Amino acid sequence: MAPRRDIGTDDPRVRVRPGRGSRPRTKRRPDYSDAPRGSVTSVDRGRYRVITDAGIDVVAVKAREIPSVVIGDRVALTSDLSGKKDTLARIVEVDERKTALSRSAEDGETTGKQRVIVANADQLLIVTALADPPPRPGMIDRCIVAAYDAGMEPILCLTKSDLTSDRELRRLYEPLDLRICTTAIEPDGTVRGLPELRELLAGHRTVLIGHSGVGKSSLVNELVPSAQRRIGDVNVVTGRGRHTSTSAVAFRAEDGTWIIDTPGVRSFGLAHVEPDDILRGFDDLLEVSADCPRGCEHRADSLDCALTDYARTDERAASRVDSYRRLLAAREAALPDYER
Repeated sequence: MAPRRDIGTDDPRVRVRPGRGSRPRTKRRPDYSDAPRGSVTSVDRGRYRVITDAGIDVVAVKAREIPSVVIGDRVALTSDLSGKKDTLARIVEVDERKTALSRSAEDGETTGKQRVIVANADQLLIVTALADPPPRPGMIDRCIVAAYDAGMEPILCLTKSDLTSDRELRRLYEPLDLRICTTAIEPDGTVRGLPELRELLAGHRTVLIGHSGVGKSSLVNELVPSAQRRIGDVNVVTGRGRHTSTSAVAFRAEDGTWIIDTPGVRSFGLAHVEPDDILRGFDDLLEVSADCPRGCEHRADSLDCALTDYARTDERAASRVDSYRRLLAAREAALPDYER
């Protein structure tokens, strides 16, 4: 047997797989602080429509390292920003969100999972019909909780006041110091209450939310005529509206006003909201709750709850405490069974 002969790596018969080199990988990221910015107005199957600060409407894709982009996000852009047909910009950075309107998934979805719907809006317009379909205070309560949690100002918009009075809902929600506006379609087609609504929304970024059939799309078309949102009707059998908006879309109106329309919703999960976050929406009750025992849950049956004593002082205090506890109940009803 012939003796083994060692072959060195410099022998031409030896094939050495090229390495990746010894230079360490850098953790430095490109600096996009001076990159052009824009606001995301719609999301559709991995394509993001963005209005740049220069006023150009572009379609973009996001860089792989960016986890998520939602309506309202402020983003940094590279690549083709011409806005011409068949061109794509690239979202390379998402600015820190000032607000984030979220909902938790409920039964039939990934229960408890939180999902951001809209970013950087400062107002939530809760659109509720006074009739056809009938109002659902439980849904209104949930939306108010979501607004407080997101750091947004809730506004209640009552539509179809030509069908019935708004007296009962105003009595229920005015104790929350909630701004309330009422609209109706006049026989000549004009919208009663529209000037007051415009004033409430002027200069703000406002999200419209509500059940299908309450008139959101009609309001959007009045506020931003170029939106041309499709209008549906109400099912005469179920009393529920038919979905006409299938995705959220942001529209820019005059004077820096943004209107963000969302699809009609039938529920709004709040599993991600903590009770203390709800209490922050009630400045007067927050101060009173300082006298509650440690760990007080502020329920009607909570022992030595200071809110119970406060509710006995006058009618307004009683209404405030009742409103807060109603929101607590709405939050608890939205929790998955294993968290109750």
